[in-house]
Amino acid sequence: MPLPGDDGELGITDARDRLADIVNEAAYTGSVTYITRRGRRLAAIVPAVDAERLERAEDAYLARLAGEALAEVEGGTPTVPWDQVKADLEAER
Repeated sequence: MPLPGDDGELGITDARDRLADIVNEAAYTGSVTYITRRGRRLAAIVPAVDAERLERAEDAYLARLAGEALAEVEGGTPTVPWDQVKADLEAER
């Protein structure tokens, strides 16, 4: 039974029926399968190692942004009180 289509996409109904096969393909061959509904991608089944790598990259990026923000504050960049930020966001609605 081939997995998934040549384009790496599989409809959600077919994916539900073949979930174990799709997960095994991801785990053992590294394949990525996009789950679709009406031709629109909704989710992806990826090897765990790829998902973990993405999470680590995201964590590193967010840590770098936090470090930069902290350095700005410690360097004297003025801050904006949360109540003001909230009020500004609500005013933009």
